Amino acid sequence: QVQLVESGGALVQPGGSLRLSCAVYGLSLDDYAIGWFRQAPGKEREGVSCNRRSDGSTTYADSVKGRFTISRDNTKNTVSLQMNSLKPEDTAVYYCAADLGGSSCIMGHSNGMDYWGKGTLVTVSS
Repeated sequence: QVQLVESGGALVQPGGSLRLSCAVYGLSLDDYAIGWFRQAPGKEREGVSCNRRSDGSTTYADSVKGRFTISRDNTKNTVSLQMNSLKPEDTAVYYCAADLGGSSCIMGHSNGMDYWGKGTLVTVSS
């Protein structure tokens, strides 16, 4: 019943923009925080951004602050990540994930997330 489906990954030039979307099925964003994580080749999975609807908490990794913006559409149960001023080091598979209560999500701890999407590839290259 629970599904998280990412979309929007693409090849983009440095300085460009992309918008990723996560459609959430089978759970309420009132109970689960939704976060974005990424895993670059040869690197550990890291937290990118998180939104907890219950209290409006939002967090960003230092590496993306000022460039990425997370948002939600409560009616459609979707969470998006607007990615601007993209850099080659942003290249990664991006995953959305759900966290009951949201503490792991807010802290960017992938191990505590309860549900995961399959990921969408973002490649930043000229």
